[in-house]
Amino acid sequence: MLTVQRLVDEFAFDVVAGFKGLGKEITDPTLKRPSAELAGFLTYLTPSRLQVYGRTEMGLIEQLGPTVRMNHLEKVLVPEVPGLIVTRGLPVIEELRVLADEREIPLMTTNKSTTRLFYVLIRYLTNHLAPCTIVHGGLVDVFGVGVMITGESGIGKSEVALELLKNGHLMIADDAVEVRRVDEESLRGRAPERIKNLLEIRGLGIMDVTKLFGAAVVRDEKDIHLVVHLEEWEEGKAYDRLGAEMKTREILGIPLEEIIIPVRPGRNLASIIEVAVMQKRLKKFQR
Repeated sequence: MLTVQRLVDEFAFDVVAGFKGLGKEITDPTLKRPSAELAGFLTYLTPSRLQVYGRTEMGLIEQLGPTVRMNHLEKVLVPEVPGLIVTRGLPVIEELRVLADEREIPLMTTNKSTTRLFYVLIRYLTNHLAPCTIVHGGLVDVFGVGVMITGESGIGKSEVALELLKNGHLMIADDAVEVRRVDEESLRGRAPERIKNLLEIRGLGIMDVTKLFGAAVVRDEKDIHLVVHLEEWEEGKAYDRLGAEMKTREILGIPLEEIIIPVRPGRNLASIIEVAVMQKRLKKFQR
């Protein structure tokens, strides 16, 4: 659960009123600048969103007469609003403080510009409120393409990730990938916090790749573009030899292209994955 208090801690907001509402849950990843609503147009109020007041909103409020100002604020700052943020370190008028306390709406201030706050806060809220699942596998950045490597335990996923690291590619996660649906078309993966930067190789144990190869070999997160599934080679099984068969795997309702690579001694899986990524990029450019 994402609460206003967690947001305050993460972004170091100053809370000036509405302290009793710091435990409110944030459920909407979008933000609201209520300029039209403060002017009296309430059709699209969307009270579930955090409200952001910049120079435009504060200037509009200050131009209203005392009676009209309070009347409009009472209609905009309804109790369902999870919080209100005043940007640029602008002074907070007394009416805002009074309503925030009465309706237990945390009133926060920041020195960030409104544009900058929107950029960082929407990204943060999208990541934390997006639908999420854990996928057993690894995630690497190969030539800028997010490749999720899946397969049965012991098939060699971590060994392939290690070889790709040695070839200059980047690791995001090993063993488990936290996958979030960030919009209607995109999935983003990252490592669960407890195993971040860690790679397990049977016979060697668990290693911190940043200590072996440097901090530059890891990324915090990456959009997922391709699934590579490793499976034991089965004699007699018909494998795609022409590249004409298009497979997909659906995760959180979004289909991803999937390539199945049979594993047998002597195959250089890292090189195969690199070529698969180059083919994918080539197809994209030829469209």
